[in-house]
Amino acid sequence: MDRRDALGILGLASLGGLVSHALGQSAAPAAATVTAPPAKNPISLAQWSLHRRFGLCKPEERPSVVADPMDFGKFAREEFGITRLELVNSFYRPRIAEKGFATALRKRFDDDGVQSLLIMCDGEGLCGSAEESARKEFAANHEKWLELAKALGCHSIRVNAIGEGTADEQAKRCADGLVKLLARAKPYGLHVIVENHGGLSSDGSWVVGVIKAVNDPACGTLPDFGNWRDGSGTLVDPVRNVGLVVPFAKGVSAKSYDFDDKGNETLLDYPKLIEVVKKSGYTGAIGIEYEGKRLSEPDGIRATKALLERLI
Repeated sequence: MDRRDALGILGLASLGGLVSHALGQSAAPAAATVTAPPAKNPISLAQWSLHRRFGLCKPEERPSVVADPMDFGKFAREEFGITRLELVNSFYRPRIAEKGFATALRKRFDDDGVQSLLIMCDGEGLCGSAEESARKEFAANHEKWLELAKALGCHSIRVNAIGEGTADEQAKRCADGLVKLLARAKPYGLHVIVENHGGLSSDGSWVVGVIKAVNDPACGTLPDFGNWRDGSGTLVDPVRNVGLVVPFAKGVSAKSYDFDDKGNETLLDYPKLIEVVKKSGYTGAIGIEYEGKRLSEPDGIRATKALLERLI
């Protein structure tokens, strides 16, 4: 799945002036400009990294005690030292209609000292359905997540650009579905962002075409390092595809699967991927989304965090 920042983080330079005096003589001009190193992207944690802990998994993977998604913030901060969260709507769907739920979740996160950045939304219809009525329904179905995102202080909701028809038809229909959703998102001050999450959205060129067709600064992307797979499941040039969509990014999802004994990701070229992200000028959070099985979820998160800290 976001996965994979509207903190718009950190300044890039500082200016300083220096005046020296010597032996009572007049001050000698010695003004200098000092340029600080580029700010590092903060690290966030995508909730999907703990999907088995929260019970959203195959029965044989389900833990004996399923954790409460309300505790996600506590886990992120206490176990991993991460205070920025990327939520997944599936974990909160059973409670979204409860009165006071958003307030209670916000209080829990505030008490835990964490901040919500975005909600990854799945299962709310086809953005690019062939029927306009279905595209309107897609937009309407996200209203409850927009309300929750606003209450939690998020900057975006992430949706899936998936549709019906040919590639061109899906592009036009998805653009229309996104426009309809943006009309609902703007009163909340929220962005709508598209992740490469299967189908045609796993082709960077196609995603760029959709974003350009929408032509709205509130619509952006959530590049996922690992979701660039064709119809056969083959991974297709993640570095190039991330490079295509990252100029529109309002979030970045650092997907990871496994690591070698030197701490390098074994499937993805992390140094090149991070280089592409940094060169794009993106300054927001990079979200850990561990999806491997050899390492436990906590160990996979820690390995991904260590790699990101080394590279960014």
